[in-house]
Amino acid sequence: MLELWEQYTQFKSTQITASTLVRDYAKIARHIKKIPYSIDNAIGVRDWLLKKYSSELVRRTLVQLNACCKWSVKSGLISYNPFDGMQKDIKRVKRSNDRTPFTVQEREVILTAFEQNTYSPKHAPTCHSYYFPYVKFLFMTGCRPEEAVALRWKHIQGNCERIRFEQAIPSDTRIEGDTKTHSSRTFPCNKNLQAFLLSIKPEKASRNNLVFPSPRGQVLDTHNFLNRIWKPVVLKLVNVGKVQQYLPQYNARHTFITLMLDAGVDAKDVAMWVGNSPEIIYKYYAGKSRNLSVPEV
Repeated sequence: MLELWEQYTQFKSTQITASTLVRDYAKIARHIKKIPYSIDNAIGVRDWLLKKYSSELVRRTLVQLNACCKWSVKSGLISYNPFDGMQKDIKRVKRSNDRTPFTVQEREVILTAFEQNTYSPKHAPTCHSYYFPYVKFLFMTGCRPEEAVALRWKHIQGNCERIRFEQAIPSDTRIEGDTKTHSSRTFPCNKNLQAFLLSIKPEKASRNNLVFPSPRGQVLDTHNFLNRIWKPVVLKLVNVGKVQQYLPQYNARHTFITLMLDAGVDAKDVAMWVGNSPEIIYKYYAGKSRNLSVPEV
């Protein structure tokens, strides 16, 4: 089974991103190495996986093994696909994706806490205010964190009038690649965002310099930032009653989308700015985030 998977991975390697190769295909390979059954005992493979892993992980693994064996049959490597349709027996688990936004007031107290080092440890090597520009940028653009940390000054066009989101660096693979949608987009800067970018731009910034580097000048690790910086700050704001509930940094994106819709921006335009489809905006945000009332006609 491992031999077939390695050949299948080699076949797919030119068709998928490096991050997908490391994140997903390498993970399946690790699972296969542990399975004590051969490819002829697909039932044994399924049942062993179910004893070890969650049903959703098992379902995804079976989907991949099915695809691998289907390709192997077409390639003449095996005579039949023992995993054909087996994933259908595993109930699909819907992942919870909390798109709750922060309120405007909560957004401001979070930004203030970072800017003023309200909860920054006294002897911390890096004050929280160092991360203030990164946090503010998330709230001002609604971009994904992995897009923000991949941003370089060459992507800031004109006199900081436009931002070109072209790349992303996921925290799990640390491999620079395309955005989540595999397409670039242009974000128009309003006056506040333009002034903010100009204020943080180094006097002699190289085009390839990161806009939001780590304290050591490397790519900012969004996972470490979330757990070591963001979470402690927001939880303390929750404890003192200034923020209603803890939400991760990704919810800065949901906050931006919600506020844009509340301001009357068309969902199609919001989708274009944040790199989503209008269908996603309509499904998860429009009508749910706003206090809509039936007009008198």
